[in-house]
Amino acid sequence: MNVKKGLIKNWGIDESWTLFLDRDGVINYETFENYIIKPEDFKFLDGVLEAINSLSNVFTRIIIVTNQQGVGKGLMSENDLKKVNGFMLNQIKLAGGRIDAVYCATELRGKKGGLRKPGRGMVDLAKNDFPEIVLKKSIMVGNAVSDIEFGNNLGMKTVNIGNKVNDKALCNLRSLFMFTQVL
Repeated sequence: MNVKKGLIKNWGIDESWTLFLDRDGVINYETFENYIIKPEDFKFLDGVLEAINSLSNVFTRIIIVTNQQGVGKGLMSENDLKKVNGFMLNQIKLAGGRIDAVYCATELRGKKGGLRKPGRGMVDLAKNDFPEIVLKKSIMVGNAVSDIEFGNNLGMKTVNIGNKVNDKALCNLRSLFMFTQVL
């Protein structure tokens, strides 16, 4: 993938930085229509638990920001989503990692003024809960165009994960584990 050698190392990342992660396609395998509606459907991508464990030693804050319109479509309840995220957080903790918060945009795509990426709603919630967050000292890691637009619109560094190259991202990597290898 197109990561310029040393690019991320030149960002000056230290313990004051915040890492924002998308969920589906970055942490876990995506399913049909991207809806994980029960914990047993949640499958971590290879190397993710190890990666989050490693990243927990680098970043002061690790925050998940995820669009989950399955709730808005009535395919799952808020409680179902909490169970899935609870399972994910528990497995990350058992593997030695840490996630400080999970923010979910549950409204349907196209709703104006909601929390969905690329809008800034979820980052506003995060900054309210963690006022020390500095967006210029933050990284958004995602696998969708809206993730990279979200990060770019807010002045964050952006990392695209997956097999599709996003020219608007500062770098493209195949996995979250690979991200830990270039830090």
